[in-house]
Amino acid sequence: MSESIEEVVFGGGLTVRVAREVAAAAEPVLAQLLADGVPAKLAAKDATLWGPDAQAEAAIRLGWVDTFQRSRDLLPQLAELCEELADLDHVVLAGMGGSSLAPEVIALTLGKRLTVLDTTDPGQLATALADRLDRTVVVVSSKSGGTVETDSHRRAYLQAFLDSGLSPAEAGRHFVVVTDPGSPLEATGREMGAFVLLADPDVGGRYAALTAFGMVPTALAGVDVAELLDQAEEFATTLTGDTGNPAFTLGAVLGAAALRGRDKLALVDDGSGITGLGDWAEQLIAESTGKQGSGILPVVVETPISAGATGSDVLTATIGGALGVGAVPGSGVVPHVSVNGPLGAQFLCWEVATAVAGRVLGIDPFDQPNVTESKQNTNKILDEGLPAATPSFTEGAIVGYGEANSLETASLEGALRALLGATGEHGYLAVMAYLDRFADADTAKLRELLAAASGRPVTFGWAPRFLHSTGQYHKGGPQAGAFLQITGDAAADLAVPGRPYTFGQLQAAQAAGDRQALSGRDRPLLHLHLTDRAKGIAQLLDVAARLQSHKER
Repeated sequence: MSESIEEVVFGGGLTVRVAREVAAAAEPVLAQLLADGVPAKLAAKDATLWGPDAQAEAAIRLGWVDTFQRSRDLLPQLAELCEELADLDHVVLAGMGGSSLAPEVIALTLGKRLTVLDTTDPGQLATALADRLDRTVVVVSSKSGGTVETDSHRRAYLQAFLDSGLSPAEAGRHFVVVTDPGSPLEATGREMGAFVLLADPDVGGRYAALTAFGMVPTALAGVDVAELLDQAEEFATTLTGDTGNPAFTLGAVLGAAALRGRDKLALVDDGSGITGLGDWAEQLIAESTGKQGSGILPVVVETPISAGATGSDVLTATIGGALGVGAVPGSGVVPHVSVNGPLGAQFLCWEVATAVAGRVLGIDPFDQPNVTESKQNTNKILDEGLPAATPSFTEGAIVGYGEANSLETASLEGALRALLGATGEHGYLAVMAYLDRFADADTAKLRELLAAASGRPVTFGWAPRFLHSTGQYHKGGPQAGAFLQITGDAAADLAVPGRPYTFGQLQAAQAAGDRQALSGRDRPLLHLHLTDRAKGIAQLLDVAARLQSHKER
């Protein structure tokens, strides 16, 4: 990390600080952006900014530039909805990717209770279904209206309401649908008698934090969403200036650093009042830039001194709330970049910066060409069944499968050691857990242990939510990743009403579908299946800790 912070750019309540050498590298890039008139063109929603190949997609994806203004039209509807549903104080959000990550950040940061369902794990879903069902309102959010996970959640909750004795009309009152106009979910919602709120079709999911997707569930949870819009609107006054433009400075820094080899971005919560922003930014950046063999890999790390927060190819960024006068960013560590300000401003800043970085890298930041591959594999497996696989080893509660690149898999420790070695000098390891992110939360401790053991950036993603986030980068970005997939037996399965499969079968098919997509690229892949989740997680953490200890000797 840098020894000193040199450049300070502030405006609209948000401050970006940049280390001296990073600022120097970004200076010519920023100068070119300004010379090309990019700030004014972006404010005018000029779809030509990313080249002719991206123009058609960009033309229908730039509504986020001023959504803080247009989303105000929702405020009266939200007030009426909150009054109508005042007796339903347990808000469940069924949504994936851009439909769930921003609302979760908003609720966590502002101290409101929101149950987010972005899983197909039967245990996690069963826990949610058993929680205050009579007081539950389910917000079903899907831009396309065809997201299989979200549709499955809707089916499970509808059946639960009917089984509790509610009539179909009474059950419908417990649902709020957020989707694009004309989607299949709009029609389904109206047939159910749900409350239906239509989203802005000119905003892609990962840029939709300040649209209906971010505002509806959080307003129901008790958030003053108008305040977020106010923060974004104040920040927007900085976006057309040649000076005092934090978002363009940040975008130039991200793009210039990636071009010079710092193409991993460590995102660190500095503890100053915004919770979970790294997870939202991870999806925004990975899915927007990870394509055509290039991109920026976000790595969400626990603290500024955690393993994986630094490296010759890592740009370290701390993120958090507004700092007091004289406060120093970074929680005692000086990062390459720090971004501090209110949440509404943070959303808009990172959206602009990501779009700007896309221009610098020469890619379309609004498409996601590789996301559907794993979905198609999943659908085929649901139709035809899981492909046969022969275990490479069984050790305690863990069954291991070496899926690609002939990893040495005679033992758990040997397989993990081989996988870490396969990351190479400029690679990364992605840990992908198809488990319950609450009951099996200790699994996330693997990230730091394996980062310390390998000396390389390590990402951690709960499945299937990461498929709507870093999954695009895994397939479309630089082919430098090694992959650890973790699955596990569930204590009990749960039917998906009206479908010929269970949640457990859907989860297994999603895991197998992603394995096929990664194996098809000849990437190093180790699949570990836990026959007993608690014992298997403990066993895995123990081996990872030994590998870390050996590395430190």
